[in-house]
Amino acid sequence: MKCTIVPVTAYQQNCSVMVCEETGKAAIFDPGGDIENIEAAIEELGGTLEVIYLTHGHMDHCAAADVMRKKYGVKIIGPQKEDAFWIDKLPEWCKMTGFPHAEAFTPDQWLEDEDSVTFGKQTLAVKFCPGHTPGHVVFFHESARLAIVGDVLFQGSIGRTDFPKGDFDTLVNSIQNKLWPLGDDITFIPGHGPTSTFGHERETNPFVADHRFG
Repeated sequence: MKCTIVPVTAYQQNCSVMVCEETGKAAIFDPGGDIENIEAAIEELGGTLEVIYLTHGHMDHCAAADVMRKKYGVKIIGPQKEDAFWIDKLPEWCKMTGFPHAEAFTPDQWLEDEDSVTFGKQTLAVKFCPGHTPGHVVFFHESARLAIVGDVLFQGSIGRTDFPKGDFDTLVNSIQNKLWPLGDDITFIPGHGPTSTFGHERETNPFVADHRFG
């Protein structure tokens, strides 16, 4: 499997592109905008788009999803259904913040904890990790030891919880009970900023380091 990160929109959101080397099928995670840059990354990796996955419903993560679904005839899968209210209000949020306009849409499939999803011959486990948003999910590729965590966790920080239906304690619980058990060696791609590992964050992250709770 090959993977690359494409920072998109003024928010520099990390859209991840994965390609199954055996089949050439590609998956994109959180296409928030700048479609031409995402398409260039898929082409550079030699892939053909098969599916779109969403970690959550914030505009910088999903505003280009429906446009790409229609263009390529693929499905949008995720997030969990509690984020429907965010996607329903996409036009309002875009207008309020000066973000490029996006229409509301409905994913082809909502996800639940411990679902699994596939592209090509690759399989990813789904972890339901609410707190930043109520329907946030994380995608975990076990053999690659790689997680796509959206805005749950960042290098040195965690997701904001001051948005509607966000909750700090719920987010910390998600990180400790859904992410840490996957292993300290897991590299994660956050929604913004550089990659890190769960082990590094358990040692150094001021919000969720183990010593804060010991």
